[in-house]
Amino acid sequence: MELDRIEKLLEKYLNASTSITEEKELRTYFSQESIPTHLEQYAPMFQYFSMAKEERFTKQVPIPITVRTRRVYFKWVSVAAVAVLMFGIYFGKEYQKQKEIDYAYSETKKALSLLADNFSRGTEKVAYLNEFENTKQKIYNSN
Repeated sequence: MELDRIEKLLEKYLNASTSITEEKELRTYFSQESIPTHLEQYAPMFQYFSMAKEERFTKQVPIPITVRTRRVYFKWVSVAAVAVLMFGIYFGKEYQKQKEIDYAYSETKKALSLLADNFSRGTEKVAYLNEFENTKQKIYNSN
């Protein structure tokens, strides 16, 4: 029964669909001495993973900083600063243009709204004149 489970877990492992606990179970199984012959080929792999997990790199890596390295570093920093500056100027102008367009749009909208209000008031006055004209025509026609 355990052998069937290990074979299923191994198949899941090879399909990259195992969980961490399942992988730990496989490492534990393959670290024991008695492994079936058809699964012995996987034992070195899991034993290596167990050993590699325990390894630590303890040496210090010296990083020499020379004058030449600093010069190259400052050159790249200056190039990056110029790129950021140009990026800011370009998008700053685009932002300013968009701001001007938005302002012009809002002012035009206000002007057209004022014009529409005045036209509606004028339309009301014309309606009164039409009523006056109709009344006048009735008076003239009745005589």
